[in-house]
Amino acid sequence: MDKGGCDFSPMELTIKEDIRQVITALQKNVEMMGDENYCLLGNFEKIKEEFLSIEMKAATFYLNCYLSPFTDKYPELSTCVQNMSKLKHGGLIVIQREDPLQSLMKPGITIGAELTHSLLESIFFPGNPLHDGAVLVSRNQIVSAANVLPLSDRLSGGKKLGTRHRAALGLSEQSDALVLVVSEETGRVSFAIGGNLHPIITHGSL
Repeated sequence: MDKGGCDFSPMELTIKEDIRQVITALQKNVEMMGDENYCLLGNFEKIKEEFLSIEMKAATFYLNCYLSPFTDKYPELSTCVQNMSKLKHGGLIVIQREDPLQSLMKPGITIGAELTHSLLESIFFPGNPLHDGAVLVSRNQIVSAANVLPLSDRLSGGKKLGTRHRAALGLSEQSDALVLVVSEETGRVSFAIGGNLHPIITHGSL
């Protein structure tokens, strides 16, 4: 998928080095397998954590690349999901790219305001009548709120995903839209694009 003209060189070097370190650790495990006093299990857990860290670094970088051709408000979106993540306020934000979305969504309430993190956060504040649906962003505008998205039937680890994550995947399976999701259970932030869900870093690194 096109990453949109971002300069990938510095991040590419970081990720390559991280991958090399994981490969080195895996090779060491292979070499040590003949030692009956050596247990692989603890190292597998550490390597899994390193893989997740690499994925999150790459996803965080690519998120900006995917968004930058379609909105100038990446810093506002970043601040919004960081703050919502800390408070564990659930949220679902659709960023329209090239595909029209009207036929794929049940329309909600028209907003028609400039995108700011404070307005987005207020929409998703618990108890706000609009907080349960998805916000639609087009370019630098919040177009509408309380939109209903198509749900995916996908499973994750053999388990059903939550409604927000299923909605994010459902729309991304049928369009090129990018959908940000904040989990109210864990505060974790992910984005869906092309029918795939990617976790991103939320501790000041977006």
